[in-house]
Amino acid sequence: MFKKAEWPRRLRSQEWYGGTSRDNIYHRGWLKNQGYPHDLFDGRPVIGILNTWSELTPCNGHLRELAQKVKAGVWEAGGFPLEVPVFSASENTYRPTAMMYRNLAALAVEETMRAQPIDGAVLLVGCDKTTPSLMMGAASTDIPSIVVTGGPMLNGWFRGERVGSGTALWQMSEDIKAGKITPQDFLDAEQAMSRSSGTCNTMGTASTMASMAEALGMALSGNAAIPGVDARRKVMAQLSGRRIVEMVKDDLKPSDILTREAFENAIRVNGAIGGSTNAVVHLLALAGRTKVDLSLADWDRLGRDVPTIVNLMPSGKYLMEEFFYAGGLPVVLKRLGEAGMLHKDALTVSGGPVWDEVKDAVNWNEDVILPADRALTASGGIAVLKGNLAPLGAVLKPSAATPALMKHRGRAVVFEDIDDYKAKIDDDALDIDETCIMVMKNCGPRGYPGMAEVGNMGLPPKVLKKGITDMVRISDARMSGTAYGTVVLHTSPEAAAGGPLAIVRDGDMIELDVAARRLHIDLTDEEIAARLAAWHAPVAPGTANGGYSQLYVAHVEGADTGADFDFLKGCRGNEVPRDSH
Repeated sequence: MFKKAEWPRRLRSQEWYGGTSRDNIYHRGWLKNQGYPHDLFDGRPVIGILNTWSELTPCNGHLRELAQKVKAGVWEAGGFPLEVPVFSASENTYRPTAMMYRNLAALAVEETMRAQPIDGAVLLVGCDKTTPSLMMGAASTDIPSIVVTGGPMLNGWFRGERVGSGTALWQMSEDIKAGKITPQDFLDAEQAMSRSSGTCNTMGTASTMASMAEALGMALSGNAAIPGVDARRKVMAQLSGRRIVEMVKDDLKPSDILTREAFENAIRVNGAIGGSTNAVVHLLALAGRTKVDLSLADWDRLGRDVPTIVNLMPSGKYLMEEFFYAGGLPVVLKRLGEAGMLHKDALTVSGGPVWDEVKDAVNWNEDVILPADRALTASGGIAVLKGNLAPLGAVLKPSAATPALMKHRGRAVVFEDIDDYKAKIDDDALDIDETCIMVMKNCGPRGYPGMAEVGNMGLPPKVLKKGITDMVRISDARMSGTAYGTVVLHTSPEAAAGGPLAIVRDGDMIELDVAARRLHIDLTDEEIAARLAAWHAPVAPGTANGGYSQLYVAHVEGADTGADFDFLKGCRGNEVPRDSH
C-alpha cells in the first residue's frame, strides 16, 4: 500500500522561488513579468504541463486546448500550472523516422524536468513517440507525473465502410497495385481517413501506447480511448490537472508506479488489445529507465496465453470510437483480472490499486470487446522468435498474421536495404512468388538509422494480381501499429551490427515456426561464420557529416533491449543543479 508523504513539506520549486536571496528574487521576479501575484510562489506545487503540441505533429494539433483544461484542474487543486513546450516528433512528418528522435526527445524532456522549477508534470502526449519519450524522461527524473493523451480521431467512413487511419492506407496502396481500385479512389478516400483531431483511430501505436500508459498506471482510468474531440476528453484533462497536485503532495512518483507488476500488466493488456509491436521497444526502453529488469522473454512468457479480445483494426473490424463506447480499457483490465492475468494491487496515479479502478467496468458491446471464447486469436501476445537467424530475438504479432503462414518454409528473396527493395519490388522480372520469404536488411536502429516502419514490405504486383494478400516478411525494421501481415520484425542483432541477417542471400531456405518460436536459416554454423567473416559493415546513411545521426549510431542499443541510448539507462534523479546567478 502506498504511504503518502507528510504535507506540507518543502518542494523542489522552492529552491528557485522560496526565499529572499538574490537568486530567489532573480527567479521570481522574471516570472512575475507575466502577471503572477506574489502568493503563487508561497510553496504551492508548481506543475509543468509538458506539451507536445505542434502544427507539424497533426495528431497533437489540439493539445493547446487540452492544456487549458489541465491548467484549470491544477488551479482548482491549489497548484501553479506553467505550460512548457517540449520536443514533438511526428510519425507522419519526421524523416528518416520519428523513432530516430524518440531518444533525443526523452533526453530533452529529462533535462527540462530536472533543470526547471517543477514539482510535478502533466505529460501531454498523442502521436506515437511522444508518449514513450515523455514517460522515459519522467522515469529518469522520478518527478511525480501523470499522462494525458490527446485521444484518437473519430471513425473514418468512405462509401459506407469504416476507414481505419493507416490500415486503409496500406490496404488501398496494395489494391492499386492489384488493379482493384483506381488512383482517384485512393485520393477520394484520403480525407475520410483523418476527419477529426486526434491520433490514429485504429489500434495503432498511438492508441497502443495510450493503452500502455493506462495499463502501467501512469494515466487515470479510462484515459486511453476517449476520442480527441469528445467533451469527455477535456474532462479527463481537467481531472488529471487536479490529480497531479495531489500526487505532488503525496509524493507519488513514477518509481512507485512503474514496478515489475505494472509492466507485466501492460504486456498482457497489449496481447488482449492486439497492440502494436512497437510497444515492445518502447516498454523495454521505459523499463531500462527504472529498476525493472524486463526482457523479450518476459514479453513471450506473459503474452503467450492472452487471447486478443478487442475487435479493432488492424486485427479486427472496429475502430477506437467503438472501443470507447464499449467501455474502453477498464473492461479489458477487468477481464484480465477475472482470468487471473492481472496484478490487481498494482498502484496507479489514482493513489490506489488498479483493481479498484476497473472492478465495476461494464462491457456495453460484446462484438467490440469479445468474450474469450470468441477471441480473434487464443494466443494474442507478441510472439518472440529465436534461432540462428535471430540469436537475440525477433517479434511477430499473431493477431495480425495469416494463420496458414505461421509455419512456413520458403526461399529467401533478399533486399539489401530499403532503396534496393524500392528498386526491385515492382519489376515483373523479380524471381519471386507467394511461397518465397521476403528479407530486408539494414533497417534496424543503426542501419536505417532509426529503425523505420518499413518491415511490412508491400508485396510485388505480380503476386498481388493473383489475389494473394500476405507473404512472410523478415527484417530488422519496425512496422506501423496500423499495419498487418505475417511480418517478422526487430530481428536482433540487426544486420548493420553484424547479425546473421546480414549474410542472408537469395535462394537461402528459411523456416518460420511461430508455435515453436523458431526462426531458422538452413545454413551450418560454419557457413554462417564464414559469411560473417567476409562481411563488411555498411556506413549508416546520414552519419558522415556528424551531428545527431552520428551520436545516434554510436550509442543506440539493439531492438532487443529497447533501442535506447547506452548512456541514458537508469534513473538519474531530479537533484537541483547549482544555481549560477
